[in-house]
Amino acid sequence: MERLESLYISLFGSAPLSIIPLNGSASNRQYFRMTSAGGTCIGVVGTDQKENNAFITIARHFRSKGINVPEVYACSDDFMCYLQEDLGEESLFDLVEAACHSGTMAEDAKLKELLCRTIAMLPKMQFEGADGLDFSICYPQSSFDHRMIMFDLNYFKYCFLKPSGVGFDEMKLQQDMEDFADKLLACSSSGVLSGRAVFMHRDFQARNVMLRDGVPYFIDFQGGRRGPVHYDVASFIWHARSGYPDVFREAMLDSYLDALSEYVGTDRAGFVRELELFVLFRTLQVLGAYGFRGLVEQKSRFVISIPAVLGDLSSRLSPEIRKSFPYLCSVLDELTMSPYAGYGMSQDGVLTVAVNSFSYKKGIPRDLSGNGGGYVFDCRSIHNPGRYEPYRNLTGKDEPVIRFLEDDGEIQGFLEHVYGVVDPHVDTFRHRGFRHMMVSFGCTGGQHRSVYCAEHLASHLKERFPDVRVCLTHREQQGL
Repeated sequence: MERLESLYISLFGSAPLSIIPLNGSASNRQYFRMTSAGGTCIGVVGTDQKENNAFITIARHFRSKGINVPEVYACSDDFMCYLQEDLGEESLFDLVEAACHSGTMAEDAKLKELLCRTIAMLPKMQFEGADGLDFSICYPQSSFDHRMIMFDLNYFKYCFLKPSGVGFDEMKLQQDMEDFADKLLACSSSGVLSGRAVFMHRDFQARNVMLRDGVPYFIDFQGGRRGPVHYDVASFIWHARSGYPDVFREAMLDSYLDALSEYVGTDRAGFVRELELFVLFRTLQVLGAYGFRGLVEQKSRFVISIPAVLGDLSSRLSPEIRKSFPYLCSVLDELTMSPYAGYGMSQDGVLTVAVNSFSYKKGIPRDLSGNGGGYVFDCRSIHNPGRYEPYRNLTGKDEPVIRFLEDDGEIQGFLEHVYGVVDPHVDTFRHRGFRHMMVSFGCTGGQHRSVYCAEHLASHLKERFPDVRVCLTHREQQGL
């Protein structure tokens, strides 16, 4: 903070009267709005010198080309702190989110025009921004290549697919991923046309577009590098959380291609076929990021976005993609049916009740919605069939275990009390517009009593509340 203040004083001639921390991005950079009578700017404290240097260098280069990015006023000698132009607080995503929540997006002609105008500015960044840019400063490397593609695909595999519990053949999946990378690179030949390099923003989305007096400005391009034109188009138009209607997507794609034609000739049909690959690739990269930021770092805004991305995943698998990468697509089909598809708050306003079974030995299930916990019922007072040899390899879904528990008689009374607590809660949440609720049953091994109770509560809720979405997860049985 002292270094930021020193930079501020050297720029404005006086110390800031206020320093207000701002919500950061997915990275570990810290942002502050610094204000005094002399002026206002954004102070940034980074954690990686090369990343900071990339942002500062690219920003200054883009400004020289007339591209709308924040001006960098000053930076420390080691590039760890810098001051940049304050573009205000309104992002394009704020408008998109408001329209999405109000249900008025499809009729919002003004928003549609703004989105089209924004993406029509992309070719200028891609082509003119690349002219004269020293790509060696790009972070973490200078170009989109096979290694970086595999990094993102493995990011998806290890940070999202493996924790999902969906089984897969490691070698078959690896082969399809390698083939996928080769196909993307073959498309990437369009990224260098007539000997011209193209700049790829790498996170071109509405959240990274600030609006000042209605004019779009671009931020968070520090991960940019030389790459194909398709990637940023896919990122912007098919961003899962934005939920753009098809008519919006068509209009944005047309606006982009019209602007692109000022730089290169383009076969629209061929471009769209190649673009499908990048839309899928970007979707997998986003799931990897949401898995790490949401499930590992437990940042709720990433967790609640997972169902929307999985909901769109099937539509990303065109017949041509299914033919080219059959095993990868079969795994993705299973993923869309996994419990992860039901985590978080629904995007359509329907209440989702997540019902879980678990073992106390492995801890209580985490709330992945950001909504706060819910009910946890302890089934360990009920007579345990797992103590007897005939039932040890069975679960609460198997008929012998069901007969054991029901003949004993304890479990029906237990569940009646659960229904008496949960039913009114679900009914209230439905009427008040809540979108998520969690109920968990724990026992010693997460195998018999808790599984039985979770199964019966899920069936009970589906019958009693047909307008409620019920997501049933047996954590220990599904390896989650």
